[in-house]
Amino acid sequence: MSSSPSSQGLLTKERGCCSPIRSLLSTMPRSLRPSARSSRTPPLRTMMLNDRIRSLGTLQGALRKAETHLSGLPADTPYSEFHHRFQELGLEKGWGDCAQRASETIHLLLDLLEAPDPSSLEKFLGTIPMVFNVVILSPHGYFAQANVLGYPDTGGQVVYILDQVRAMENEMLLRIKQQGLDITPKILIVTRLLPDAHGTTCGQRLEKVLGTEHTHILRVPFKTEDGIVRKWISRFEVWPYLEAYTDDVAHEIAGELQATPDLIIGNYSDGNLVACLLAHKLGVTHCTIAHALEKTKYPNSDLYWKKFEDHYHFSCQFTADLIAMNHADFIITSTFQEIAGNKDTVGQYESHMAFTMPGLYRVVHGIDVFDPKFNIVSPGADMSIYFPYTEQQKRLTSLHTEIEELLFSDIENAEHKFVLKDKKKPIIFSMARLDRVKNMTGLVEMYGRNPRLQELVNLVVVCGDHGKVSKDKEEQAEFKKMFDLIEQYNLIGHIRWISAQMNRVRNGELYRYICDMKGAFVQPAFYEAFGLTVIEAMTCGLPTFATAYGGPAEIIVNGVSGYHIDPYQNDKASALLVDFFGKCKEDPSHWNKISQGGLQRIEEKYTWKLYSERLMTLSGVYGFWKYVSNLDRRETRRYLEMLYALKYRKMAETVPLAVEGETSGK
Repeated sequence: MSSSPSSQGLLTKERGCCSPIRSLLSTMPRSLRPSARSSRTPPLRTMMLNDRIRSLGTLQGALRKAETHLSGLPADTPYSEFHHRFQELGLEKGWGDCAQRASETIHLLLDLLEAPDPSSLEKFLGTIPMVFNVVILSPHGYFAQANVLGYPDTGGQVVYILDQVRAMENEMLLRIKQQGLDITPKILIVTRLLPDAHGTTCGQRLEKVLGTEHTHILRVPFKTEDGIVRKWISRFEVWPYLEAYTDDVAHEIAGELQATPDLIIGNYSDGNLVACLLAHKLGVTHCTIAHALEKTKYPNSDLYWKKFEDHYHFSCQFTADLIAMNHADFIITSTFQEIAGNKDTVGQYESHMAFTMPGLYRVVHGIDVFDPKFNIVSPGADMSIYFPYTEQQKRLTSLHTEIEELLFSDIENAEHKFVLKDKKKPIIFSMARLDRVKNMTGLVEMYGRNPRLQELVNLVVVCGDHGKVSKDKEEQAEFKKMFDLIEQYNLIGHIRWISAQMNRVRNGELYRYICDMKGAFVQPAFYEAFGLTVIEAMTCGLPTFATAYGGPAEIIVNGVSGYHIDPYQNDKASALLVDFFGKCKEDPSHWNKISQGGLQRIEEKYTWKLYSERLMTLSGVYGFWKYVSNLDRRETRRYLEMLYALKYRKMAETVPLAVEGETSGK
């Protein structure tokens, strides 16, 4: 792990606002050469500046002459008609695909050179071509495009990444076109190859992502001295494999890209650690996305880490989190509360500022939540799948027969258990993994304890798999608890328990079908880092009740675009639902009011278009700052190397390796 080369010669001696601009200009002819970035671009062609530009004064003169030349051309004049004049001035492709766009870029840079300010610099860095090849890490779980949702360690993160890459590819293609370039971008989602794939594509090395042209899933296996590890391994047990896995990934992506990536994004603790090691090895920009930091999901898991160690190996996980979040050039969160919490709860990252793991180490300054590397970039839902129930021309009515069978058939089988007695009542609907934190059993208990709620509505939960015995011990316990609660509260006739549904297209119409019945979506998790199902439900127009602990508390404006519930206070939560459905029975417009409030909230803040625009801009900004200020972080990098070598590596070695033929899972 070493600092990026060649940064010393790029830092100017001056202090003040213009110094970064000069540094940028000195890097542009080299840092923006496609030769290091795209195998499909001629290797010697430069972008933006050529060798005629040898000083700041020469550049300013060239820009003014170019601006004058462009002012005499129609706005839509293509670059090909003025590129000869640009080359004479020392300017190359990348300023824009037409006269108007090139003029805007040049004008922005001239303003920066004369009167620099942070917002203009960010806008300029988001405009120039810097990101063409992206690698996204998500090693654990069953990662595929179909037949995996509901499997252990597979849920919202998979949906998030697949939607993310589609939006990113669209934005990259748009920016490349606007920049006047003919470069083909590439995105690789790197995950673990599972030879025993159980009817999924998880055993396939390379898989194109549907809805994209240049994005693929690349699967690399875990290996030991005995060969490839064939079976699924819990996300809490992957730590001994990750260092060797990083080396294998580096080799595989070099073969696929035939270039060094411009940006590496990590997901969850294991993916973030691999991204950290890989970015450091290659010297490229590193982005971290936590999704969920386990430290906040399991109260007092730092103080009582020894009690959890055999099951969860938090010593490895918390150390990996510290390393990755401090190494990252920038961090993406979906909500503000992930960083700093709110008046009642501690933020995910805030909980890493100072804590103690007795007998292991004490963290005095784990992360600075005021560091400008933190950025809130909220995802959305796939608008082709999740759209308002009122858009009747787009509704998938051909699926209604299947949905009605799923909800109301009088037959119990491996897909659904228990039969609803009154099929005309509105439905409380919930869909999540069947684990302790998601608290689906808590929702059943909340419903069971309130007879009035049972009178008003039915309960439909989608979780687990009735067709097979889970490998995950926590899920096994929740299965048993669910059956016990249904029996304890005599919920036969009031509840429908459906196995996890893999078909996202049908799930989108399922949300809308529940809207037709004037139902509601309830997300009862003890803690939810963001809450993609909340976004999906609201995007379809379904009134949503979601946990007050985590992202949903920020997504929903309580009483306006949905409601907050406290999963630790079942009686209050059920009373809130009774009040809502009681009002809706008396005044149907109340349901419409909350539905519309949710749709408006989504449109304003939670779309993938907004997400991709912001992420691409941030990638340019932090890529630039990494290049010109790497020396400032050398001490941090050296400390992280020491923490990795002296602490993490030894702890990872204590985690037992999986034994083929035995069931893994906690």
